[in-house]
Amino acid sequence: MKIFLDTADINEIRTVARWGVLDGVTTNPSLYAKVGGSYEDILREICGITSGPVSAEVVAADVEGMLREGRAFAKLAPNIVVKVPMSEEGLEAISRFAEEGIKTNCTLIFSANQGLLAAKAGASLLSPFVGRVDDINMEGMDVVRELVQIVEIHGLESEVLAASLRHPRHVTESALAGAHVVTLPFKVLGQMIKHPLTDKGIKTFRDDWDKARKAAADKNAAEQSGDGQRADDAREAIKTDAVATKPGA
Repeated sequence: MKIFLDTADINEIRTVARWGVLDGVTTNPSLYAKVGGSYEDILREICGITSGPVSAEVVAADVEGMLREGRAFAKLAPNIVVKVPMSEEGLEAISRFAEEGIKTNCTLIFSANQGLLAAKAGASLLSPFVGRVDDINMEGMDVVRELVQIVEIHGLESEVLAASLRHPRHVTESALAGAHVVTLPFKVLGQMIKHPLTDKGIKTFRDDWDKARKAAADKNAAEQSGDGQRADDAREAIKTDAVATKPGA
């Protein structure tokens, strides 16, 4: 399963890239609004950090507007994936992009049927929003499970990208459900690393290491002190013998 970072923050992306677990990045207008600047410049910089897919979302509501924005994004870097919302206009834009060889990520999917339609239209990635479905007292992970099964049963080329993941358990459940990709905030990825027993184990090992080093240093110091004392005693004995054997002594 591939792991994408859901952010437009360059520092977060560079950090996760250094960890060696970054397979791609997803962005959206809300994430871009948090960092500001030029969206195009940010996308270029992200594409320079990772060679994996980088989703850039269109904001136009009409087909021609989506196509115009998406084509411009696709020219920025070869790993750009155009993010298109699920709608009648979105499906048409996805189909047109597919004909032009431009990869797409269909976003704002909340049912398996929506995902199926996006796959039929030619979307490269299908993004069901788990957390937002949970918010309306339904099981968001069911959409992921159903969509994965549909893709596998019918041999569709699209990949299921589990999105709107709120906590590490969402990631585990997505992996068990067979999601091809997950995208998650930097905070959740950091939470995946942490475990209280890991922290406790690291501290115990370090404490034991420090105790062992101190004990070894103390022993070495004691041995050196003992060797020094024995050397002093030996020199004193030699002096005594020399005096005792001196003629006329």
